[in-house]
Amino acid sequence: METNILLDSGTNELEILEFTIGDHAYAINVAKTKEIINYMEVTPVPNAHPSIEGIFMPRDAMITAIDLRNCLQRGTSKPGGLFIITNFNKLDIAFHVDAVLGIHRVSWLDIIKPNATISKAEESVATGIIKYEDRLLIILDFEKIVSDINPNTGLNMEQLKDIGPRDRNSVPIVLAEDSALLNKLIVSSLNKAGYDNVKNFENGKLAYDYIEKCKNEGSLEKNVQCIITDIEMPIMDGHRLTKLVKSDNDIKHVPLIIFSSLINEEMRRKGETLGADRQLSKPEIGSLVNTVDELVGIKEE
Repeated sequence: METNILLDSGTNELEILEFTIGDHAYAINVAKTKEIINYMEVTPVPNAHPSIEGIFMPRDAMITAIDLRNCLQRGTSKPGGLFIITNFNKLDIAFHVDAVLGIHRVSWLDIIKPNATISKAEESVATGIIKYEDRLLIILDFEKIVSDINPNTGLNMEQLKDIGPRDRNSVPIVLAEDSALLNKLIVSSLNKAGYDNVKNFENGKLAYDYIEKCKNEGSLEKNVQCIITDIEMPIMDGHRLTKLVKSDNDIKHVPLIIFSSLINEEMRRKGETLGADRQLSKPEIGSLVNTVDELVGIKEE
């Protein structure tokens, strides 16, 4: 599958892959996709989650196949169609879909939050909706789909057990994360590690507005000493936020960490180009705490 994954850095754009399940149109960020292949016979896994079709080996690696129709409570897929093979959170996973319609370049500004107009099943695993030409595309939260099937693929909260008791500190941290659940978990994790002063926002635009406000008021040092951002967010994504921060002479000294499920080789190069100080994959919550310690000068006793 040919894509233009290396878009100009920090433009607040993304490419989405449109696909269908029945008469319904959905999308995935192209940055998460490795390839699209024709359906292959899978080997069922005993006692597996009902949404797991089985496992197969398209080459030399075993891949788990997930029935996306089942995840969305639209029945069970039959043999045929396509597998979209994805990579995020350091996992290769195949999603069974009916058809792929194409790749579209869109702006995060045009993506809106899901509402009651979509089904309960879709609402729980959708990150946004975008109108493309004459149709609405639901952008699915593939990380949540996978973590609902296997919670061990989400934030590795076990890593926090190694942190132990820590002194409280008031180092001001700004967090941009659109997932309400992950936002809450990251704040809670930082609080447990001693960071009590975390200002959290649901997208890059709100975070940047706050940072700009602090700069203009002369309170940047008091209120912003570290920035943590996801990549995929409506209105303004993390790469755009990174570009704005690192191209501003008054702000660029503030350490910025990209904390995302999309940290692969290509996206890491993009983050480096934009000036991100560190880039970590989402499950590594313990590494996030250690990295914050390093960047703001907190030493363990």
